[in-house]
Amino acid sequence: MKKEVRLLLEKSINSLILSIEHFNRPWDRGRVEAVLILLDHSFELLLKATIVHEGGKINKKGQNETIGFDSCVRKAISHKIITNEQALTPQTINGLRDAAQHYIVEISEQQLYMHSQSGLTLYKDILKGTFQKNLSDELPVRVLPVSTTPPLNINTLFENELKEVKKLLIPGTRRKKEATVKLRALSIFDRTLRGETFQPSERELNKLADDVKQDKDWNEIFPGVASINLTLDGIGHNLSLRITKKEDAPPVQLVPEGTPGAAVVAVRRVNELDFYNLSHKQLAKKVGLTSPRTTAIIKHMKLRDDYECYNLIKIGKTSYHRYSQYAIHKIKEELKTADMDKIWKEYRAERYDPITKRRIKNE
Repeated sequence: MKKEVRLLLEKSINSLILSIEHFNRPWDRGRVEAVLILLDHSFELLLKATIVHEGGKINKKGQNETIGFDSCVRKAISHKIITNEQALTPQTINGLRDAAQHYIVEISEQQLYMHSQSGLTLYKDILKGTFQKNLSDELPVRVLPVSTTPPLNINTLFENELKEVKKLLIPGTRRKKEATVKLRALSIFDRTLRGETFQPSERELNKLADDVKQDKDWNEIFPGVASINLTLDGIGHNLSLRITKKEDAPPVQLVPEGTPGAAVVAVRRVNELDFYNLSHKQLAKKVGLTSPRTTAIIKHMKLRDDYECYNLIKIGKTSYHRYSQYAIHKIKEELKTADMDKIWKEYRAERYDPITKRRIKNE
């Protein structure tokens, strides 16, 4: 393991342990904020460690700074470290951390447990999948987020949350501000799942408060949350809690980078042919190369492993190799420094093996 990876991983685990320690604290002062900030930090460093371990880069091109949280999640998806669905968990934690760090957020005990335990579950999965390490080797088996009121399911959790909000909205109690602060956390969770990063405005929170007073169903008020399930299995140290998409819900899609106010992934339908809107021939024309030379540089850059650039789309029984607009940008950036003649020569030195159906080097 590279020294940089080892150090990133060590710092990440330190933050994870501290977040669990704060979760289990017997007093509440600053507890929610500390849990979210430390858990978010542990995920960012974990993803950076896995990206470097898989041969990726975490420095911004031409700059000393490293990439931010969203870029880490995108790269982790591209390197197949996490799936689109798994990305919902750190994305939600990051959205709540943002609110906790920059303004006011009020999260119920059950909701904080849900995010902490689902985060810990994903953390264990990534650690095992990428580094073949067990989290139990890093901390005592007795160390877990402990709650006396864990959420049974998402329906019960949100029904209870809205009952509490409704009590605060009873005329004459003068507690509407407390109600909107509680709604802020629920709204951030919902918007994050729908792929929105903007924090809810006071006007939007007041609209949600009106919806609650009118007894609207929580599924209608929070459609993003209504599209997911909580999957709980195991006991003790092997307890796992995962956020999963409902079978009849729209797929979890990667949102095109640069979309204003958009998160990395969203539970919504995205027309894949709109995103991956280039054929191989169209891509070659855009980057100014012949079709064979475009194939050579795609292979050299391993572009087909990058989900942001390439996808194999099946329509009926036919498969289509499709590329996104981002593939144009990546190839053009590569061509600024790469020796295209050398790449072409190496590609020509290979031959197609009909048995393995792969290109291999000539003897």
